[in-house]
Parts: sequence; C-alpha cells; structure tokens
Amino acid sequence: MCSQQNLEILYLEPSFAVVNKPGGMLAVPGRGADKQDCVVTRLQKKVSECITQPAVHRLDMATSGLMVLGLTRTAHRHLSLQFENRTVIKRYVAVVDGLVDAEAGRIELAFRLDPDNRPHQVYDPECGKLGVTKWRVLQRFQQRTKIEFFPATGRTHQLRLHSSHSKGLGHPIVGDSLYGDGHRGDQMLLHATGLQFVHPETDRVLCFFSAPPF
Repeated sequence: MCSQQNLEILYLEPSFAVVNKPGGMLAVPGRGADKQDCVVTRLQKKVSECITQPAVHRLDMATSGLMVLGLTRTAHRHLSLQFENRTVIKRYVAVVDGLVDAEAGRIELAFRLDPDNRPHQVYDPECGKLGVTKWRVLQRFQQRTKIEFFPATGRTHQLRLHSSHSKGLGHPIVGDSLYGDGHRGDQMLLHATGLQFVHPETDRVLCFFSAPPF
C-alpha cells in the first residue's frame, strides 16, 4: 500500500523539511524489514545529508498530514524543544461518527498504554498522562460531524481517544480501527492540516497548511 504512495515534500531547507504524510504510511521505521518504508527513510533517500533520526514528532500510521523533520542535529534539537515546550501550534481536522451536540469545547483526559492490548490507550485518571485538546464543530452532515482539533499536548492516540471516549466527544473518528468501528486498512478521517513553529535558525514564525483529503 505505502510503496504506491508518494511522500510530498512541501518545504525544504538545508536544516529542516516539512512533508505531507499520506495515511497508511509509517512516520518512522518499525521493527522488521517490512516496516522500513516510512517518512524518515523516504526523506533520507531524497536528502543525502539528512541525519539518522530526523523526526521531532510523529503521526499515527493511519493519520495523514503535516510533519516537520530536522535534517541537522542543531535544527532537530531546536525543533524538538519547541514541541517539548508546547509552543508549536497544531491543527487537525477529523470526521467523527454521529452528530456532536455542542459547538465547541475543551477535553482534558489522562490516559496510558494498555500493556495487554498494545498499542491501545486506556483512560486512567490516576496513572495516566494528561492530554488536553480544544475543539470546535465545522460541519454536520449525514449523521457525521467534521471537527477541528487544536491539541495542546501530544500524547499517543490523543485525538483518537478524546474523540471516542465517553468523557470526551463520545464519537469515534470515522475509519478508526482501534477506537471505533473501522477495519484495519480503512482510511481514518484524521488529517494534520496546520502546523506553526519557529524557524530553527532565523527564529521567524512559519505556518504551513495542508487541505484534508476528505
């Protein structure tokens, strides 16, 4: 599946790159020879000077959209600190099953990995790590709702769990095989559509946009 999809490089400088990851492609290499085709290895084939570990953040395999990668150690460190300090502004668009009643809100849920059902995350207010997401409704149609998400944190599966859990939206993302009714291989309707960060060398604010493919 992934071998037939192109990795679109939206912006490229000697120190960093911004790409548009297709859904179904890994962000970083996994374990095994069959999981080496990913954003990182494809970028390294195009940019010979790229460092070994350029990824400063990740998108789930099923999630499409914007990723920024540091091509030098200095840029990687600078960008990583921006994510760590939560100064990067991230915008996602998703389509969820059902009609969401409210127009906007803020979700704060703590969750952690379920070691008996990897990579599934479970709600755990005592031992989990807090995830914070702001959201608003963009459109309602055919028993589905298009949602705009602004995650303040970057927990694993944060938007997927915040959408599906009864203490969040209570409406799973369409095509989500872990937290909804989707099946493995289905397109999950979650796209990283906006990314704002500071240039790692000039400190200029950069904004990137990628239209959702749904």
